[in-house]
Amino acid sequence: MNTIGNLYQRIGALPFLFVVSFAVFGSQQPRFLSVANIVNVATQSSYLVIVALAQTLVIIAAGFDLSVGASIALSSIVLATLMLSGGDPLWCILLGGIGSIAVGVILGLVNGTFVAVTRVSPLIVTLGTMTAVQGLALMLSNGMPIFGLPEAFNATFALGSLWGIPVPAIAAALVCAAVHVLLSQTTLGRHIYAVGSSPRAAHISGVPVRRTLIITYALTGLLTGVAAFLLTARVGSGEPNLAGNFPLMSIAAAVLGGVALRGGEGTALGAAMGAVSIVLLTNGMDLIGIGSFSQMLVLGTVLVFAAVVDTFRQSGRI
Repeated sequence: MNTIGNLYQRIGALPFLFVVSFAVFGSQQPRFLSVANIVNVATQSSYLVIVALAQTLVIIAAGFDLSVGASIALSSIVLATLMLSGGDPLWCILLGGIGSIAVGVILGLVNGTFVAVTRVSPLIVTLGTMTAVQGLALMLSNGMPIFGLPEAFNATFALGSLWGIPVPAIAAALVCAAVHVLLSQTTLGRHIYAVGSSPRAAHISGVPVRRTLIITYALTGLLTGVAAFLLTARVGSGEPNLAGNFPLMSIAAAVLGGVALRGGEGTALGAAMGAVSIVLLTNGMDLIGIGSFSQMLVLGTVLVFAAVVDTFRQSGRI
């Protein structure tokens, strides 16, 4: 028992969750272990991975961003509208991508400015912007999807692959690598950890707390813009209700990956693996025929259990 406890102290819950998932689902459904299904899981998890990484940045800085789903929806509508402006398809895709990222960055700057300047709880600020931005997305689209996007958009960024690896999976891997470098190798990354650990101590140490928070939320917005671009390619239309469950799922993925809700602790790789584990679990339950209602019960139970046990691990009680 002590050996298991020591191992858990070092590596956390995720490796155990992966082993159990592969053992249970692999024994029940051989297709779960097939190359085709592994590639499918990599593709399906790419979107949540990117949003979980975006969420990780603000959680490490002791914040939250409940508006990531609404930001994706508004970015999707703006992206689709720009793509339908006419002209060369490649130019339209480029213009749509710029618009999607710009929307995310602007909303991130708004959130960061309110949190940093007014010192209102990030939960309240982003809850308010979530509601307002969701309403704006519905207004701009009249509550309807926007169809007619260039065929090359879906073919390249949803169905395309390089060296046999799906484009969304490549994008998620690149984002994960970039966030890892940001957090572990840059001054901004050290500042983000410092602010999340103790804003007051960070300020005394000379860390520009307000600027760090604003930049962090802007980077979160940038990544949600990237996720919106890829998700819109996946569904093939601008959707005003896209990614509605991503705010809570991204927080859950980050926590499952070892990102501390109190701030100041966590890694990009852990958050990414947390997102993959959620999609892997859902995929396995789909393959063995577990209904959607039961899936919600299982997934919620696993996430709560993992979060509680990981809290015990961090406090040294396991």
